[in-house]
Amino acid sequence: MSLEFLWYIPNQVTPGHRGEPVAADHNSLDTLNTQAKALEAHGWKGALLGTGWGRPDTLTVAAALAARTESFEPLIAIRPGYWRPANFASAAATLDHLSGGRVRVNIVSGKDDLAAYGDSEGDQADRYARTKEFLQLVRKLWTEENVTYRGEHFQVTDSTVVPRIEPRGERRHPTLYFGGASEAAERVAATEADVQLFWGEPLEGVRERIERLRALSTELGREHAPLEFGLRITTFVRDTTEQAWADAEAKVAEMAKNSQGASNPHRRTAVGQQRLLDLAARGEVLDDNLYTAPGKYGGGGAGTTWLVGSAEDVAKSLRKYRDLGITHFVLSDTPYLREIERQGSQLLPLLGE
Repeated sequence: MSLEFLWYIPNQVTPGHRGEPVAADHNSLDTLNTQAKALEAHGWKGALLGTGWGRPDTLTVAAALAARTESFEPLIAIRPGYWRPANFASAAATLDHLSGGRVRVNIVSGKDDLAAYGDSEGDQADRYARTKEFLQLVRKLWTEENVTYRGEHFQVTDSTVVPRIEPRGERRHPTLYFGGASEAAERVAATEADVQLFWGEPLEGVRERIERLRALSTELGREHAPLEFGLRITTFVRDTTEQAWADAEAKVAEMAKNSQGASNPHRRTAVGQQRLLDLAARGEVLDDNLYTAPGKYGGGGAGTTWLVGSAEDVAKSLRKYRDLGITHFVLSDTPYLREIERQGSQLLPLLGE
């Protein structure tokens, strides 16, 4: 199976994300388009657009970037509850039509400021039950006509989304990515997602999760093509191993000096995030070059752990994840534009099949 390499566009109103230089136009269309065009020019398939209340709407940003690029594929993070499934299926199908089949979708079920956009809180089981229905219904609306669906959370009657998704080879609809490390999340991924995204855990942890998800897929009677797997991680690349570690340690020292604690109130309630934070107790460097120290000083999500080294070092580590079954890679580091170019030129050529 071919490997796919995407980047990350943070989609933040506030400048300075994870060490990005502070600039007034950091989130302007021109700046974001410059990144998207650089991704096209340096071998990347596209980029994940981060979501959350208080950030620009991802579908709007994706549409703007798709209109200015030729091959860039936005991986659009969206939340059930913020979107109703039929509304989203229609909007995404429209963008897929206008962009020539370049839409990818990342379903996010973690906690957010739900009250701000009129959603309501449920327990974990309820949240993932709703996500499961969302995934089921969106897929049906993309692949079937006159859909009638009666779920606990969502219902539609005689619903046909237009324009229809145009099949492109084996691609029948936009790829549905999903994350989450809890038991409830994994049961949804095993049956309904196309790609399960992992954060930067050690190889053994990723191996265990892949084996468990494959077994769950069989146990729960998965009806779709086999589940694929992806890795979302920070790749800290420099010309030499020594320079990479010197720069990484200096950056963490600066993070420690400026650390005011984690700003996300859900940072320690999400199972996947807690798994990453717990890694630091096992050592500052795990496997060959998985750096856990950033998580101690405010690094969250994909910024909690970093793969550090020369392009050769990082490529070697990514190939080990590939050998476990990872085929989708969502990488990033800051400054974003510089690293799009550096890693596109130095890292990606080492990862060709």
